[in-house]
Amino acid sequence: MKILIASKIHPAAVDQLRINHLVQECINASEDQLCELIPDCDVLVFRSGVQINRTVLEHATNLKLLIRAGSGLDNLDFPFATELGIDLVRIPEPGAQAVAELAFGLMLNLAREIRFVDNQLRRGYWAKQHTTGYTLHKKTLGIVGAGNIGSRVGEMATAWGMEAVGCVQNADQADINKLKQCGIRLSSLKDVVTTADFLTIHVPKTQSTLNLIDREVISWMKPGSFLVNLARGGVVDEKALYDALQSKKGLIGAALDVHELEGDGVISPLAKLSNVILTPHIGATTVDTMREIGDRVIATIESHLYDCSKKPPKLSLPTAT
Repeated sequence: MKILIASKIHPAAVDQLRINHLVQECINASEDQLCELIPDCDVLVFRSGVQINRTVLEHATNLKLLIRAGSGLDNLDFPFATELGIDLVRIPEPGAQAVAELAFGLMLNLAREIRFVDNQLRRGYWAKQHTTGYTLHKKTLGIVGAGNIGSRVGEMATAWGMEAVGCVQNADQADINKLKQCGIRLSSLKDVVTTADFLTIHVPKTQSTLNLIDREVISWMKPGSFLVNLARGGVVDEKALYDALQSKKGLIGAALDVHELEGDGVISPLAKLSNVILTPHIGATTVDTMREIGDRVIATIESHLYDCSKKPPKLSLPTAT
């Protein structure tokens, strides 16, 4: 099979795939590059940072399988891919653990002002008497989007002695029961936001979630609270967040791993604020996660080959004479 890898996966997985397949890598390929490379490909492996839009898919005349080496589908024209009959396999589980762990790293950084005191110490200032720290223990964690990632964050929060409360769209009894097993109480968006000492965002990027955390929602946050966005850029209104952080009337700190604008040369206005931590969309980017995703990509391709081998061949009817 011919495989196009458009986003970085573990090198060992690429080497393994090359043994039995024709593999081409074009990391973070542009639309033009994808359109040039994809016509004779059987499989496309991608993550965030690359757009698999209608134009690209129109050129994918031989494509049989899309592998999203992660969870989000905001960079894929999924309806059109479905219309074309292209199979899609997502691999969300490995990244969920890494993103959940980063959520706690960012919360701890905010709560203990680690970035600030590290910077001061490097400049020769012993800032022990000039910092304010908070514990996570016995605090309320609000989870907007208590799905695959959010529920894992909630599980970890209960282990830290936090109270976890979350919300999901269109929850049914099965959702309620599953979250309860994770130690998460399901509630409304407003209740989650107003009760949270730490608010983490984990929703997918869709039309309904664009600017979901807007000026009004941010105004619901209680004094002394923190916000962490590990969802997608555009889910949080960054202008409203900037204004709220400057006023320090409610929200007193924020950490963002995802941003409205991403990539080299982009400097967020939030970078001007000392009570903000910014990271470059590294939520799922760990060696362990990439290795596990790579193994799953290989298994997915081999399983797809096996399934195809079991399907009966398409028969061509003789042309009438």
